[in-house]
Amino acid sequence: MGQVFKLGLKYSKSMGCTFLDENGKDQPMVMGCYGIGITRTVAAAIEQNYDDDGIVWPWPIAPFQVHLLNLDPANAEVSQVANELEASLEQAGFEVLHDEREGLSPGAKFKDADLLGFPLRVMVGSKGLKDGVVELKERRTKALSKLAPGAVVAAVSEAKARILSELAEAGGR
Repeated sequence: MGQVFKLGLKYSKSMGCTFLDENGKDQPMVMGCYGIGITRTVAAAIEQNYDDDGIVWPWPIAPFQVHLLNLDPANAEVSQVANELEASLEQAGFEVLHDEREGLSPGAKFKDADLLGFPLRVMVGSKGLKDGVVELKERRTKALSKLAPGAVVAAVSEAKARILSELAEAGGR
């Protein structure tokens, strides 16, 4: 993940950066620099956290913690519930990616969600709302639960606590 660049004498000569050699004569320093590249860090995290369906982001570095899927954007009730969930989750401090794209089947949205791999997925659809529920799915374990929309923030908070606890017990892996 780290990188090292040999700068040679280019900067030391122009800055007059020298040292005294064994004969007491000024010599230009050979310079280098090093660092940790953020893109290399992301690539390493993905290399360690994926499955056949795509990325499985670890909670601490996930670009979003919750992927909210509106499965029927043309349905006013579904859109209202999804928008309210987005606002509630963000107010609770979660970063949410809200997929409200039209013209895609639920299966296409599920596949995209798996590829992106955010830790939790909340699915809002007209079929579930007929029964008064939305679905919460954990990306890593694929555990699925059905719950009332009003219970989503608490369930996401509990999932976060459990996921971070498991991560700590595993030594941060």
